[in-house]
Amino acid sequence: MIEIRDISKSYDDGASKALSGISMRIDDGRVFGLIGTNGAGKSTLMRIMSGVIRPDSGNVWYDRRQFFRVSGRTGRVSGEDTALKTDICFLPDSWNFPLNATPAECAHRFQLFYQNFNEERFRKMMQTVGLDLSRPVRTFSRGMRKETSMLLGLCAGTRYLFCDEIFDGLDPVVRQAMKSLVAEEMVDRNFTPVIASHNLRELEDFCDHVGLLYKGGVLLSEELENMKLSIHKVQFVLRDKGREDELCRNLDVLQCRKRGSVMEILARGSADDIMQTVRSEDPVFAEILPVTLEEAFIGETEVNGYDFNSLFS
Repeated sequence: MIEIRDISKSYDDGASKALSGISMRIDDGRVFGLIGTNGAGKSTLMRIMSGVIRPDSGNVWYDRRQFFRVSGRTGRVSGEDTALKTDICFLPDSWNFPLNATPAECAHRFQLFYQNFNEERFRKMMQTVGLDLSRPVRTFSRGMRKETSMLLGLCAGTRYLFCDEIFDGLDPVVRQAMKSLVAEEMVDRNFTPVIASHNLRELEDFCDHVGLLYKGGVLLSEELENMKLSIHKVQFVLRDKGREDELCRNLDVLQCRKRGSVMEILARGSADDIMQTVRSEDPVFAEILPVTLEEAFIGETEVNGYDFNSLFS
């Protein structure tokens, strides 16, 4: 389990606050989605979690081990548990090897740092997806570099894999293939992936738990299923169109749309109670629809007094 406790980080001698008192928990064996717009603090948090940069204050705990050593007198970070780094693989948004290097050369570098790196598996996976091990990475497209980076991370054999916008630039088929590989890895061993993205739809069918960062702070951190159980989407057609407004007033409606004669509402509450209220108006038909991750976030952010659309504008 990863516990992030009161992490703060500023740049430009304190003028720019990237993170402000971040605290959250990431359970083992779950896919954790870290969501937020560009500039929300996702990359900074991941770099701190992997030891690339140090926080100004606070700490990251891996089970019972503190990642950073903190001075008792000043409260400032004075060092880190470097042994933990070999159990963490961080894949940044941009390619972080020399562009003239080949995937085979990158694999060799991984092998020097990660003792459990499986080079044979990496070669087989690269061949399976049709990527040339001997071709300089500078000749790869952005998506091909992301794909290579993801395969390196999966073959590193680390307990934790932190991916910063790793699916950005991948076509839908490759993206789904990468998600399947991550899922297989979680079945085979003790493995916890943390995926940062500004795109909610990329994580829609993938995450167990999601955390929303906003302006350097944690707006919410929730189990995805619990979020979806608290709000429901219903579409219906009423015989008496004049009753539509009254029906909406009788429900805790977060969003309402109308397409022709069909009403679609997103409402907070239990599915049974919502459907009972709708059916009391003798509709022509009424049905519950699946709730998307975006719609779940609409419900959660509005509970906390935020306008969801303004967070992602």
